[in-house]
Amino acid sequence: MSRTTLDLWVGVFVAMGIAALLFLALKVGSISGSEIQSPYTLRAHFDNIGGLKLRAPVKSSGVVVGRVEQIRYDNERFQAEVVFTVDGRYKFPTDTFANILTSGLLGEQYLGLDPGGEEKTLAPGEVIKKTQSAVVLEKLISQFMFGKAEGDSAPAK
Repeated sequence: MSRTTLDLWVGVFVAMGIAALLFLALKVGSISGSEIQSPYTLRAHFDNIGGLKLRAPVKSSGVVVGRVEQIRYDNERFQAEVVFTVDGRYKFPTDTFANILTSGLLGEQYLGLDPGGEEKTLAPGEVIKKTQSAVVLEKLISQFMFGKAEGDSAPAK
């Protein structure tokens, strides 16, 4: 076999390997033209967002349905406003609850969506009105400590 024929076969196998890797990457990422729908944006207001960060997952029933895109302070409501996108495949009723939850005891925080029972769904840009702020561990500990101290100082009956 001559050197040019050998180089040609090596090139063919390298091209086939790259094509196979590209095919696998698209399959693993489940990217196909028929499944993709454009994401839409929703907003929610919270008294306390805790350690929620940009690009944090938005989950419903444990499934990632979107990502947090923006966190800002609303000067009119004196609350934090969280702007997030949801994959277009997923629709949520207008009475959906938005909760800031934690993965495990001290894990990352994420935005959890609990769908309600309404038939009408949220339109792009709408505000989720029912929210629950993050549970701040330090606040719970101080309430427990001060509540326990107050309970101990009460006279015995």
